[in-house]
Amino acid sequence: MTRSLQAPVRSNAAARARRLTSTAILAATTLLSAGVPLVDAGAQARRRAPAPPPAPTATTPRSATALSADLGEMLRRGTRSGDWGVMVTSVTRGDTLFSRDADVAMLPASTMKLFTAAVALEQFGPNHRFSTDVLHDGAIREDGVIEGDLFLRGAGDPALAPRFMSPRSPTAPVDALARIVADAGITHVRGNIVADATRFESRGVPDGWQTRYLNAGYAARVSALSLNENLVTIVVRPAGALGSAVVEFEPATSGVAMTNRVRTVPGSGASVSAFTHPDGRVEVRGSVGRNSAARRYMLVVEDPARYTAGAFAEALRRAGVQVDGAVQARATPDDAVRLGGLPSPPLHALVSVMNRESINHYAELIFRNAASAANTNSPGSAQTGNVMLQRFMADNVGVSANAVFAADGSGLSVNDRTTPRALVGLLGYAHRAPWSAPFHASLPVAGESETLRNRMRNTPAEGNLHAKTGTTNTVISLAGYVTAENGEILAFAFVYNGTDRWNARATIDAMGATLGGFARGE
Repeated sequence: MTRSLQAPVRSNAAARARRLTSTAILAATTLLSAGVPLVDAGAQARRRAPAPPPAPTATTPRSATALSADLGEMLRRGTRSGDWGVMVTSVTRGDTLFSRDADVAMLPASTMKLFTAAVALEQFGPNHRFSTDVLHDGAIREDGVIEGDLFLRGAGDPALAPRFMSPRSPTAPVDALARIVADAGITHVRGNIVADATRFESRGVPDGWQTRYLNAGYAARVSALSLNENLVTIVVRPAGALGSAVVEFEPATSGVAMTNRVRTVPGSGASVSAFTHPDGRVEVRGSVGRNSAARRYMLVVEDPARYTAGAFAEALRRAGVQVDGAVQARATPDDAVRLGGLPSPPLHALVSVMNRESINHYAELIFRNAASAANTNSPGSAQTGNVMLQRFMADNVGVSANAVFAADGSGLSVNDRTTPRALVGLLGYAHRAPWSAPFHASLPVAGESETLRNRMRNTPAEGNLHAKTGTTNTVISLAGYVTAENGEILAFAFVYNGTDRWNARATIDAMGATLGGFARGE
């Protein structure tokens, strides 16, 4: 199917809605923080809808009884429909302050990322780094010629991208990998450039990701060898004369074939569309005006490993290393020799990006890495990750293994489930864990940062409450910590499943501010 390309649009959406994407391409303006496009029911339907309830108002309860009553009233009046699951506990005192259907399994949306952060920090520690390695088989001759293949072995680094590099160029990661080869004195590879993504299972789309998600950057394919969050820029520019146009990938890659059917026409506009063939070849069609500046669009990559290895091959050529062979994909042989590797930032930095900006790509790779480390006999997958998570919850947190089900690591899957009790139990465990500080620091802060920067301002929650958000068409959730007025630390989980999302968010914000203004009064 073909879709019109549109120019990238910046958005405040936490799930990277600033990107345009596609196997075709979808406008970034349709994206939401947790990755589900909004559907406008239309003005006529809104006129028929019941009048919205009054916005809940935060209170300053002075006893546990008053707090429970106030939260209960907010839930009773806050939404016109839908289901709530809520739990609030005192991490300081160890008691439960409020509970409403805390053992009902619900869709969590991106609060699922709290589980991913916890199991990864528990498995690896906050300073662990993932290394994307370059290896070779065959001998290296004295003149720098490799009589064999060069392997690029992925370790599930979600940050193989410009974000953490200088310069912040789309080619920066593969240029750094190519320098490893050139610095080793290699000038010529007679064999192939081989992509090794076998650390994870081959499935790129988790169960429960809706088909309508798959053209969007928040649902980029999952692979152990990933580059630039598995998005590639298509650059379209007019040729010098009317007729064919110039269409290129940025970064350049020999791992993805492209057919260019874009024409240069009079004027300064552009109308461009793209689609991916079953064989992985990208076809770009349309027209660009002779007087137009270069146009850039983002495209979801269907085969991340080949895309990354192809970009690496082009980087080698830029570094002066001749490559005779083609891009292939298979496992690195056991006797291959490592030339070097490009380490990721420490895990605590990756978890911070994942939670603060709610990036699904980071969550999926981190989750599978933890699964792979926990079960070295099989590649990392969402299925083995779910087994690992349920064991962790039962053995470490003391919550029933059945209280959480992870079909993915990000919360995008409609098959994910968790109870509020499981979320609050996880928060209590994380608060006591050796990695408590980086876990806390990874969470957005009300009124100040990322997905909470515009919420709960001028309330006792501002600068105080730090929590993970979750948002889809049918979920509004928030789970994290807040310090009450009397100094005790509270852990909370607010989960709403339904369609009255805006009122649900207002209710959650009122409850969060109420927790910040709470004091026991004893």
